[in-house]
Amino acid sequence: MPLQTVVMTVLLCLLPISELRGGLPYALTRGLVPWQAYLLCVIANGLVGPLVFLFLSTLHGLLQGFHWYQVIFEKLVARSRRRVHEKVEKYGYAGLIVFVAIPLPVTGAYTGALGAWVLGMEVKKSMLSIFAGVMIAGVVVTAVYLLGVQALYIFIK
Repeated sequence: MPLQTVVMTVLLCLLPISELRGGLPYALTRGLVPWQAYLLCVIANGLVGPLVFLFLSTLHGLLQGFHWYQVIFEKLVARSRRRVHEKVEKYGYAGLIVFVAIPLPVTGAYTGALGAWVLGMEVKKSMLSIFAGVMIAGVVVTAVYLLGVQALYIFIK
């Protein structure tokens, strides 16, 4: 496993835009065995949840002393919670898993962690749900990549 490939894969998995959806195909095209690429990408992208919670909690704690921040934060959070309260109550952590697991733009560990933090969901359960979603997304992306590559070989031969 070349170090450059590992580093680039981890960086892609930690970026908000690409996350696992970019890191996993990159690792596979660079020759990593599917199970190695899967493990590396799931672990790297799984770190996003704890990092986002830590960052947001720290930043929130630092800014909470400012009146302007409290006013803006309360308006945004109260509005967000009102808008999705019903769905969070209905789907809860299972909904968070599904949201993170769908490998589409604007879904993933970053958005899932941000949403869980804003909605005041329990940190440990949220991180476990986000990690479960990342694992499922990894299976989906790996399967799509491998099936897509195999389908291309049919047309090439």
